[in-house]
Amino acid sequence: MSDDWDTVTKIGSKTGGGSSQRETVVRGKGALNQAQRTGAIIGTEKKFATGNTVNKAGSEGQRLTKVDRSDDIVAPQKVSQDVGTNIRNRRSKEGPYKMTQAQLAQKVNAQANDIKLLESGDAIKNQGLLNRVARVLKISPKTGLPLDDK
Repeated sequence: MSDDWDTVTKIGSKTGGGSSQRETVVRGKGALNQAQRTGAIIGTEKKFATGNTVNKAGSEGQRLTKVDRSDDIVAPQKVSQDVGTNIRNRRSKEGPYKMTQAQLAQKVNAQANDIKLLESGDAIKNQGLLNRVARVLKISPKTGLPLDDK
């Protein structure tokens, strides 16, 4: 029964002719079985979340559409070199934020290798990891620059 919310079943087809059947959406196994018994044309489609509910910005969806339409291999977005350098500088300076890569990784619940890649600029952009590192080091997740201590 949990599949009822994940799929839409359309009975009939809309071919543009005036005398053709209209598409109808069926919710429930009983109506689906009845349509199968009558021999109607049945198509089942998976429902997907729309861009409005998942991501308000829409930029990631546009990038994925570009990836889908292109024949070339599109490289994933990487963290900028400046952000990695700023993270390394903040972490290595004397003071309350001085820690090793392993200690920072433990605080942000990540692998030490992820922090190493992030600081070198070779990491694929992971906004969740960047936000956690920024929160621990009190830096901007976009630029890596220290925030004003208040």
